[in-house]
Amino acid sequence: MMLGGSGNLKREIDQIAKDKGIDTNEIIAALEEAMVQAAHKRHGADREFEARYNDELGEIEIFEFREVVDEITDSTRQILVGPARADFDPDAEVGDEIGVKLDTTSFGRILAQTAKQVIIQRIRDAERDNTFDEYSDRKGEIVNGIVRRFEKGSLVIDLGRAEAVLPPKEQVPRENYRPGDRVRAYVSAVTKATKGPQIVLSRACIEMLTKLFEQEVPEIYERIVTIESAAREPGGRSKIAVSSRDTDVDPVGACVGMKGSRVQAVVQELRGERIDIVPWSADAARYVCSALSPAQVSKVIIDEETQSMDVIVPDDQLSLAIGRRGQNVRLAVQLTNWRIDIKSETKMREIAHWLSEAVSVVDGLGDPEAELLLQQGVTSLEDLSGCSDELLLQFPGIDEVSSASIKQHAAELILRRDSEEEQARIDAAAADEAEREEAARVAAGGAPAEAEAEAEAEAEEAEAEAEAAADEADEGDAASETESPSA
Repeated sequence: MMLGGSGNLKREIDQIAKDKGIDTNEIIAALEEAMVQAAHKRHGADREFEARYNDELGEIEIFEFREVVDEITDSTRQILVGPARADFDPDAEVGDEIGVKLDTTSFGRILAQTAKQVIIQRIRDAERDNTFDEYSDRKGEIVNGIVRRFEKGSLVIDLGRAEAVLPPKEQVPRENYRPGDRVRAYVSAVTKATKGPQIVLSRACIEMLTKLFEQEVPEIYERIVTIESAAREPGGRSKIAVSSRDTDVDPVGACVGMKGSRVQAVVQELRGERIDIVPWSADAARYVCSALSPAQVSKVIIDEETQSMDVIVPDDQLSLAIGRRGQNVRLAVQLTNWRIDIKSETKMREIAHWLSEAVSVVDGLGDPEAELLLQQGVTSLEDLSGCSDELLLQFPGIDEVSSASIKQHAAELILRRDSEEEQARIDAAAADEAEREEAARVAAGGAPAEAEAEAEAEAEEAEAEAEAAADEADEGDAASETESPSA
């Protein structure tokens, strides 16, 4: 590229700016810097130069500053006042600085090489800055890209003007990709690095889920429906809680769509991840019950101080409420920010029985008081033995002495209950061991223990019958011998 005296320079600057998407001022600044460096290489680094782009002439001009003096002691840094006034500035005075334009035609290869290096570096820097600015603005959005390669478990994804990284921890388990596959991901971070902007993507974050719903559900984009909370186990199951500003708009129905079209689009993008959509409620109990869907809830006991709930469900709903490996209740906890303890109705009846027995140490107290204790959040013997006297003194018929008796009796019942449970575990373990031994015996080709016992019983019975017959025969012989002499 010609940098001086070229009428084409302006067109070339405009063309580079258009091709690279860089501002023309940045290119001009790069050219001026290249000219200054070339001048220093040509004339020495200790001399002062300044480059300026002349838009009318379409060239870069270089000026060397010299001091106006009466007598020259350094010809490279000084100029006499006469020539300064005649050639540059009629008003020049001794002590002024005069800019002397240099002839750049003698720069030759030095100028070309230096200019090329500086311009290439500045263009790269400008491209990196533009890419950083572009994707900084797109942080929090979902972008499309193509998988290019793998680096230490990370996916390198081509976004068009830049490359992004999908780290292993931001990938969804069981999702596999090959080079050339298209992928959509959430822009979670954009940072500056020595090699350019570092764009980090994610498919495992909760924001990926909420952004997909925002794209699929116009009511969410228009802020009519709001996703109040979301919980997710990537690749497995997710829950979102939604509310509506418009009473005529059903938030759950809006997210589901006609025949489930909207939620199915999200499910397909997340490759089959199950999604539960529940209505958000300011009523904590109602909200938790919705969060545990599809399980049905019988009763909720709330402890506001500890931000916890005991949720009672029918026995046949217990496994559904807990979910596979506790997944359903974990997601409900994340969704609601309440600590949730799931109990079956049978378990609650057992707890009520123990509480009733504990308070029965005081005459006249029993099941009604046990039910009231459950409503007060006392859901175990441990809670009862450690509760405050103020709580028990609220009940009629309980004074400080009887309160201490109840807590003492509860502590004794804990020991008894633990002993019974330990014995039950031992019996169950023994039964399991017997079953394993029986299975091993059968696998080894032996008869089951029950069959052996039956055979032994039959053998003993046959032996007893034989002995009885022998005894009868002996008695008959004796009788015959007694009758023979008289005959």
